[in-house]
Amino acid sequence: MSLLQELQESVIQENVELGPILLKLRLLASRLGSSELEDWVRYESEGYPTDVPLPNYRKIGVTYTGTFSGAFGSGIRNAPIPSYLVEKYAGKNWTNYNIRQSIAAVDELIESSAGSGGSLQINASNLILLIQGNVYEDYACNDIKGTISRASLAEIRHAVKSRILELTIELEKTIPGSAEVTFGNRQHASSEVSEKVTQIYHQVFYGNVTSINSSGSVGTISVSFNTGDSRALEEYLSAQGISSDDAHALAEIVASEEPGGSEEPLGEKARKWVAENIRKAADGSWKVGISVATEVIKKAALRYYGLD
Repeated sequence: MSLLQELQESVIQENVELGPILLKLRLLASRLGSSELEDWVRYESEGYPTDVPLPNYRKIGVTYTGTFSGAFGSGIRNAPIPSYLVEKYAGKNWTNYNIRQSIAAVDELIESSAGSGGSLQINASNLILLIQGNVYEDYACNDIKGTISRASLAEIRHAVKSRILELTIELEKTIPGSAEVTFGNRQHASSEVSEKVTQIYHQVFYGNVTSINSSGSVGTISVSFNTGDSRALEEYLSAQGISSDDAHALAEIVASEEPGGSEEPLGEKARKWVAENIRKAADGSWKVGISVATEVIKKAALRYYGLD
């Protein structure tokens, strides 16, 4: 049985440990020449470093309740604090918790939450200072509890399994030779196959260009147009090898939505567009390779939004 078939058989089983599955996937990624897929497996197995952007499925919501005191001994206990107010006075990073721990640690969190009402609490003491006086008028905030649900943690595990299954299905359909890789077969893939595997990885695991690490000549890319100039953005993308029609389409999308942030500058529509069109860098429709194209788009978006 091939590595790919073993992965498919294992991942659809209930209550299966993800550790051995990830190890097999890392070996398959190495044989197929996809260092980026190897990196994803390593991060899931060992945890995500602070300088590595997280996949969206590892960002989970947090709810808050607080204890407030007022005049003449009055008070409010376990009062819900609206997410709108938390984001307004403290920032969106407080309503979205980043789970950077390994998948094994996530499993441990799921088990430990089983005996605590199906939820886990996070340290929210610093939030008291940020929202003080902005929740209930004339009431002081004395304590805040931040809670993440057990179901949200379980969704991370399910997301990893579903992406592994989707990846192997796409590899089987797109690269027939991937189903022939076995433990004893040490033959490594060609550069063309590696490019296709990387393309599939981008589409399945992230669906955007901002989580891709670049190397080689990509680091020499420079962007020098004015912030907010969509015409210059379009011309820049076209000059870098992206077809004129696609450069125009992407520039319009980028101009129509708000940025995602300094780490992920593209908005939702732009990320979806790139995921659907990045294959053109692999099949020759664009005059630029995948790694360079993804970095070009990211840096162009950062410049357009003034985030660089």
